[in-house]
Amino acid sequence: MPAPINPFKARLHSGARSVGLWMGLCDPYAAELVARSGFDWLLIDGEHAPNDLARITRQLAVIAPHCAPIVRLPMAEPWFIKQVLDAGAQSLLIPMVNSAEDARAAVAAMRYPPEGIRGFGHALGRASCWGTEPDYGITANAQMCLIVQIESRRALENLDEILAVEGVDAAFIGPADLACDMGFIEDLDAPEMRAVVKRTLARIAEAGKPAGIIGFNDEAIAAHFENGAQFVAAGADVILLAQMLRDVSRRWKTRIGHASPDRG
Repeated sequence: MPAPINPFKARLHSGARSVGLWMGLCDPYAAELVARSGFDWLLIDGEHAPNDLARITRQLAVIAPHCAPIVRLPMAEPWFIKQVLDAGAQSLLIPMVNSAEDARAAVAAMRYPPEGIRGFGHALGRASCWGTEPDYGITANAQMCLIVQIESRRALENLDEILAVEGVDAAFIGPADLACDMGFIEDLDAPEMRAVVKRTLARIAEAGKPAGIIGFNDEAIAAHFENGAQFVAAGADVILLAQMLRDVSRRWKTRIGHASPDRG
């Protein structure tokens, strides 16, 4: 049997828009709950959430039956890319892609020779159902999906060259890091940054690549789609959960006249 069809990549290439969610809870039980909530895709964050390979693997297993999983790695190391792909990931978001050279290296790490350098050891991993899908090795390359993260001034300067790299399937704007790199660390949502994000989404779309980004309120998410984004994360599980819990505790403490203790 061949490698399974990558539903996220297929949706990207169809031109359809989609809504996903960032995941930082690092737990398969929570991941399955979110996966059954109706999102088109979920991103397992391995850069800023305390995820390791074992946790990522367990989350992939419970997400995949319900929606498309994406994994963001902390870096573009070929050894880590190889392990995550063998664990069953097909779509990767690679942070801090600042040049065409960075993009080409990520493409190569995700593909078997002669197109790349991925080690041919899939028989030990769940990607090939532990070797029971004999055609996995000769069909896997076509299902790999690389999303490059654009989050620096250097990446903006090299954006056209990055998008032209064969094997780059989409580009995702990292608005917070981009704002920090451009000097807006005290106001990540400054009007100047909103203008930069709007222009960059348009540039990516004009280059014929799907553009992605994350938003944390309805106004921002709607604006991103209007400005050319094809796939948008509607917040993050940890933030949504924390906000809901704070709202519930505050509302009921107010209703019973219970002041919050001074935490110092």
